Amino acid sequence: RIGAVETIDMGLMTALLTRLVGEGLGARSVARHLSAMRGFFRFLVRERVIEDDPSQLLDRPRLGRRLPRGLSFDEVERLLDTPPVETERGRRDRAMLHVMYAAGLRVSELVKLRVNDVDPVTGVVSVLGKGHKRRLVPLTPIATALTEAYLHHDRPARVPTNEGALFVTSRGKGLTRQGFWKLVGLHARTAGITRAVSPHQLRHSFATHLLERGADLRSVQAMLGHANVVTTEVYTHVTREHLRRAHADAHPRGKRAAQPGS
Repeated sequence: RIGAVETIDMGLMTALLTRLVGEGLGARSVARHLSAMRGFFRFLVRERVIEDDPSQLLDRPRLGRRLPRGLSFDEVERLLDTPPVETERGRRDRAMLHVMYAAGLRVSELVKLRVNDVDPVTGVVSVLGKGHKRRLVPLTPIATALTEAYLHHDRPARVPTNEGALFVTSRGKGLTRQGFWKLVGLHARTAGITRAVSPHQLRHSFATHLLERGADLRSVQAMLGHANVVTTEVYTHVTREHLRRAHADAHPRGKRAAQPGS
């Protein structure tokens, strides 16, 4: 028995949490399982059965967190197409918005991108995420093409070298989080989206749209840079509601279910 306990590692516990999520358990239920595991391993360490507690490497799921209202696919399309291609700034903004949505980046990750973080040949971006951890995320062909065009035709007019921040201001400095936040709001209003739109809503929409179209949870987790799959699991509540609406709209008896005798 002791030998079996000693073989339990972070990977095995992550697999268990993933299975619980796949069975439909909510974040609070999974958090209770994780709490029980941590209590068990603290006991084993205290009794000197094992030396290290692998459960401490797992992030505690965030509970009660409200997700921002996501954008519909049509709204995202309108937003991405809003920046004018006739101006240098418009081409930069269009490339940034496409990269943001294509890779599901945090705004801090987007503004920290360096020139050599995007590989135009493979269409992959190297992202420096939380905890200084890097991850590779695929870009869409159009996001890759827009970024490459910006690098070759617009950025050199502001920065003569092929180094430093990928997306820069008219003064050749890296764009700030606040600056990107403002331009998202500006383009959203121009696109006719009446409610306030934040950069994180693009990240939220990225995850939701992928899951709605059948992407598996672990792949989305990796692309978002979540250390714990339970953090990603919160998006499945949104997609389950999407499935319920689709079922009600498409099923022959979906909208008539409440009618007696139907």
